[in-house]
Amino acid sequence: MALKAVHVSDVPNLDQVPESASLYSTRFSKGVELGRMTSRIPKLLVIGHRGFGMNASRSDDRRMKAIKENSIMSFNTAAKYPLDFVEFDVQVTKDGFPVIFHDDFILTEDQGTVSEKRVTELHLAKFLDYGPQREARKEGKPLLRKTKDGQILRWDVEDDDSLCTLQEAFEKVEPSVGFNIEIKFDDHIVYKEDDIISVLRSILQVVFECGKDRPIVFSTFQPDAALLVKKFQKTYPIFFLTDAGNEIYDDVRRNSLDEAMKLCLEGGLDGIVSEVKGVFRNPEVVTKIKESKLSLLTYGKLNNVAEAVYLQNLMGIQGVIVDFVEEITEVVCDMIKPSAALEEDRDDLVELKTKPLLSQRELSFLLKLIPELIQL
Repeated sequence: MALKAVHVSDVPNLDQVPESASLYSTRFSKGVELGRMTSRIPKLLVIGHRGFGMNASRSDDRRMKAIKENSIMSFNTAAKYPLDFVEFDVQVTKDGFPVIFHDDFILTEDQGTVSEKRVTELHLAKFLDYGPQREARKEGKPLLRKTKDGQILRWDVEDDDSLCTLQEAFEKVEPSVGFNIEIKFDDHIVYKEDDIISVLRSILQVVFECGKDRPIVFSTFQPDAALLVKKFQKTYPIFFLTDAGNEIYDDVRRNSLDEAMKLCLEGGLDGIVSEVKGVFRNPEVVTKIKESKLSLLTYGKLNNVAEAVYLQNLMGIQGVIVDFVEEITEVVCDMIKPSAALEEDRDDLVELKTKPLLSQRELSFLLKLIPELIQL
């Protein structure tokens, strides 16, 4: 595989993208387009978090340790199920290569000493030295991971895989599944505009060269990066990620759904990806977002709970990012399954509505559970 570093001068016109670039997933109902929802079959998008689900070292749930997150194996495993996108995190190495990795720092152990390196300060060759290696006789550096409370644990999974680049993902992942590319920046760094632009140009160069007909959506927690991606290109949707007030940042644009909506409207962005608890705490914001012609997706642990996903579908939320891909895709398929009679008459599909899985009494009970749900 040929890889090359990308320099700013290599991308003179970032708004010139392939004519074949599409917002659609081949797995979507044809009535679904992000940002411009039509009146055909209701469709809740399902997006695999870091592929087939994130890894959690401390979890007792085997699903959280099954397959190495953000890997080709994880993406292709997720693609076996009826989801629409896989979500993954992209950073750019010191020598200009977009790579797929979530954490800001990569950790290993050498003779009992823990070593910690910032991903963006490594050259590609050094980054790929970590974890399982493609070459059979080559041994990679063992990967460790730091928990939120600072404890360092071995990064063990049942099915491991090599670290990968964005280009490899385009080349090796099932082409029918869409990519939700989260552009990663360190929350603790104030970035200069030139530095953000350099990162975005490297990523966009790979996307424009390799994207072809694959559905692609960009997202980022970095407000200025979101605005710049939209400025540089108009083909692929850009979503602003927000904790919706669950954490407070110096940049006020990150601290609420109202601020997120304001940023999107002022910058011409296509939608919001919110932590789901923020939506459940403030359900009336869903109507405001829809009236503003913005799309709304959610992420968070509650999206692994079938009842919470079902409730979001009723609220009009357009997609969920999930870890339990197998279970949630099954739930969503059951939610949107049309009756056999309507399937025979294609003209009636415009009038098709989702068949409720719950009675009004059950739904009322579920709505009362929201205060308990957001404490999970």
